[in-house]
Amino acid sequence: MAEKAKKLSFLTVISTVICVVFVCEAAAPAAAIGNQQFFWWIFLILTFLLPYGMIVAELGTTYDGEGGIYDWVRDGLGDKWGARISWYYWVNYPLWIASLATMFPDILGMVFGVTFDLPVAIAIELAFVWIVYLMGRSKAADSEWVLNGGAIIKVAVAVIVGALGIWYAMENGFASDMSPATFLPELTNTNALGYLSIIIFNFMGFEVICTMTDDMANPERDIPKAIIMGGLAIAVIYLFAGFGIGAAIPAADIDPDYGMIYAVQTMVGDSAIFKIICIAFLITLFANMAAWSFGVNSVARYAAEHGNMPKVFASMISKDDMPNGANLVNAVVASLVLALQLVPIDAISNGIFWMLFGTSVVFLLLTYIPMFPAFLNLRKNDPNRERVFTFPFKGALMKVAIAVPCIELVLTIVATVVPLSEAEIADKVPMLIIFIVILLLGEVVRVWSARDRKEEYKGLTPELAAKRLAEEAEEK
Repeated sequence: MAEKAKKLSFLTVISTVICVVFVCEAAAPAAAIGNQQFFWWIFLILTFLLPYGMIVAELGTTYDGEGGIYDWVRDGLGDKWGARISWYYWVNYPLWIASLATMFPDILGMVFGVTFDLPVAIAIELAFVWIVYLMGRSKAADSEWVLNGGAIIKVAVAVIVGALGIWYAMENGFASDMSPATFLPELTNTNALGYLSIIIFNFMGFEVICTMTDDMANPERDIPKAIIMGGLAIAVIYLFAGFGIGAAIPAADIDPDYGMIYAVQTMVGDSAIFKIICIAFLITLFANMAAWSFGVNSVARYAAEHGNMPKVFASMISKDDMPNGANLVNAVVASLVLALQLVPIDAISNGIFWMLFGTSVVFLLLTYIPMFPAFLNLRKNDPNRERVFTFPFKGALMKVAIAVPCIELVLTIVATVVPLSEAEIADKVPMLIIFIVILLLGEVVRVWSARDRKEEYKGLTPELAAKRLAEEAEEK
């Protein structure tokens, strides 16, 4: 009798969610919201994570193509929107790499007690970018030890920061106002609202576990539970770390770039603990990029093969099937983006991390907006497909449950890049300009990429869906 294949435990599924989704550098911008973040985490778990997670659970277990969200949107809305979201999904990655690169010189300077001139700082940043490139050339970038090792360090850093915050508050009192009124949402604080995109950003990536359906003992039970419990676990980790940051630094003074590092420095000074946390923090940045590189590059390659991204993304495929063309483009674009620091404008040079990271987050959020109408179309045009997990709402309730996350995505994008008060103009205008330029460039790339395509795919019609099901039945 053949030995039964070992199934993944539910604990392993939850661990994988945390490995992929949790990122240390997002803790400071979330903490900058202040005590209001407790309200917003709970609110967005109920109104965003639950419907988004259940839709991802259905799509991910029903349509398991190589392209993930690109496949879902292309099948639901056609090539035009498939091309757009593949651009949004890809472009967030080199912006993210560049934003993390800008942290390296300053944090290394804190560890070794030196200050780097701009040319040396840019050289260090470029070294980070090209090390990430080399990591992305190997399957090691997608290996379990990178994900798990990076996740352990990330969670350990967050827990230590939270624990130090409790100790610091007991010894010195809280740096932030802890009155009950501070825990209520302040809708007039547009600067804090601009960081809500970070909370939603921290819910993105749960579709990864949908690729594990065949390895789960009970996927229709485990997937929705893992999405919800994983989201709650990540929220607790962030809130604990955010509490530690807020204990040392008043919310209004939290730097979105180095808030976590400055908080630890305030609590323990330039001690060995501070230096260890700095080094661990830098290691997590490599883990983040390694964990995301293979997925982002594979989606870009897959879209290029359909004529929805430039051909370079489908070039230079290695013997072990790594999309090195996409990987090289990532490094080149990230390197060029870092040249923005040479522009003699204080709003760019002083807030380079948040400008790039915030723009990266916005494009990632933009990727998911078309997923919701695509889901409705797939439900309508492909009703006979077997679904491992089914979104529980129907009719008007389903439409409301889908509309609310879409509206939240749009509002958080606007709050992140659009200056809603005079005080935000200097910080947000450069980000808004970058966002508009990249958005328009994406339209140019979409049209250019489609020039060699013989016909445009309009999406999965009922007739085509029935044909696919018949072909799949024959293959079985």
